Amino acid sequence: MLSLTFFLYFGQFGVLVPYLGVFLDGRGFSSQDIGELFALITLMRIIGPNLFASVADKSGKSLRILQFGAFLTFVTFCSIFWLDSFWGVTLAFGLMMLFFTAIAPQTEVITLGCVHGDATKYSRIRVWGSIGFIVLTVVAGKLIDVFSSDAPIYISGVVLLSLFLITLKLKEAPATDNTQVAGQSIWRKVRSKVFIAFILSSTLIQISFGPYYGFFALYARDLDYSGQETGGLIALGVAAEVIIFLMAGKLISQFGVKRTLLVSMLFTAVRWYLLAIAAQYWPALVVSQLLHALSFGLIHAASINFIHHYFGGQFRSQGQALYISIGFGIGGAAGNYGAGLIWHQGQGAELAFTLATGFALLGAALVACIPSRHMAK
Repeated sequence: MLSLTFFLYFGQFGVLVPYLGVFLDGRGFSSQDIGELFALITLMRIIGPNLFASVADKSGKSLRILQFGAFLTFVTFCSIFWLDSFWGVTLAFGLMMLFFTAIAPQTEVITLGCVHGDATKYSRIRVWGSIGFIVLTVVAGKLIDVFSSDAPIYISGVVLLSLFLITLKLKEAPATDNTQVAGQSIWRKVRSKVFIAFILSSTLIQISFGPYYGFFALYARDLDYSGQETGGLIALGVAAEVIIFLMAGKLISQFGVKRTLLVSMLFTAVRWYLLAIAAQYWPALVVSQLLHALSFGLIHAASINFIHHYFGGQFRSQGQALYISIGFGIGGAAGNYGAGLIWHQGQGAELAFTLATGFALLGAALVACIPSRHMAK
């Protein structure tokens, strides 16, 4: 059931992340509107994770928080069928994202608790999220070609309802000792130079994803790729991610978190530069998508592994929430907003991906500064 939860959760991302821009473009929104809307709804990833994680850590009821988030995600998403204005659509997606943020950290915590922190076992479960992303990305791309740019919204409604129903079948992870030791606080760990460098590098990587998450499908369309071809390209990237997830545990154990993150971030910079200068050439686009295995899959697996060991059982949910809210929330919002300002209906595509290359390199530089002994596991 945890595998199916990941399948549907990331399958939902496979529908909305590549095609939300296409849906919004079909509704008549400009590039700047799309960038601003992406940024505003991404900001919900700052508020939600910390709110829900704090409750989960104090109550020990991760599963209840997960089920609550899945139910309200579906309910608030349904309002999109009746809203057409910029602020109406933004409100609908913003509320959906607020509650959607309750799902991932708690699913990660429950999964890591069930596998007792084993990176290899975790990767075998988490890989189903990548498979879900592939399947639903291809399906959504095909349905856009057959029907219209509204197809992703109908698919999302079915996926979110299914996700809620599946969470009702999950079981709470085995209890761990979360008793707070006198004098200990999560802020002692958060204020450390190691965590600050890690979270800043994560934020920079997510900023670099802004043009890709917000505009890749529109970029591909402008380069005369069909919806089905775009879906196939995105699926190719996630297929590579599936393979790397199956290998992630061994790679992290062999090379350590620091080296894994550093190499993956450097290849992420290569990926964005290929999109900047050679996306019109099919082979370059294929190579770029294959690098998704490193730029998302291996970076995410190594980051989750670092947080699991760095924060321990006492602050694990809050650690996951900080990673998502700061890295994906602030970083994602800044990247989406900046990409929207630069894109100019596709005229600024090369500049946007070139700047993304620079942000990825800065993220790698920060990781390089972290002493290896603090990121050994």
